[in-house]
Amino acid sequence: MKNISRRSFVTTAAAGVAAFGAMGSSIPSAQAQPIETKSEWDLAAFNDLANHPARVKQVFDSAKLGGSVFDHARNSLNGLRYGFGVSKDQIQIVIALRGPANLMNFDDYIWKKYRVGALFHINDPKTGKPAERNVFYPGKAGVKMKYASDNIESPHSIYNDASIQALQYRGVRLVGCHMATEGAAQGLAHKNHIKQAQAVYQDMIAHTLPNVLIVAAAVAAVALLQTEGHYSYLYI
Repeated sequence: MKNISRRSFVTTAAAGVAAFGAMGSSIPSAQAQPIETKSEWDLAAFNDLANHPARVKQVFDSAKLGGSVFDHARNSLNGLRYGFGVSKDQIQIVIALRGPANLMNFDDYIWKKYRVGALFHINDPKTGKPAERNVFYPGKAGVKMKYASDNIESPHSIYNDASIQALQYRGVRLVGCHMATEGAAQGLAHKNHIKQAQAVYQDMIAHTLPNVLIVAAAVAAVALLQTEGHYSYLYI
């Protein structure tokens, strides 16, 4: 995706509070919503995802900031592959994160700089304190992805790792929402006493996790994945 320069970006404190408190809508209803045109997005990448030739295609739709959506995706992968015998090249799972859940699409820099853990009451299991890193991303086996076991029933195998990193390694694709990112930027700017929400937005775009596909609106992307891509749908 391009490093977008917004034509119109709402930066008032009131708008930021509203957007932060109701992340599902992203932009307060009293404000005009800037609409991105198709030339500003990587539509080719999205169309490739929608038209993936896999036998089984499933999209998980989530607005909840938490790891349950990843647990469900892991269970589906394992069930399809080992319970029903579907080959891994015939499975494509997409996780569409919107509203507060969209914050899981960004790296440790964003979580620390803008105090995401403290503001959303997400604690780091290693410290017991508000998370200063994206605790949903790192896998159990570290960056080299070398697990202690290949046994599908072992807790030390990739098959029992519901981290973003592990799921991506297994072929799951994450889709992020531009509208939720814009709303989060407004709210994070207000809560961190930053005058320019545009700067926060650009920061977030620059620190999107690897292989996350940001789209104009996740709700629209989910509709296209269902209708044109024939993905089955599950809301978490």
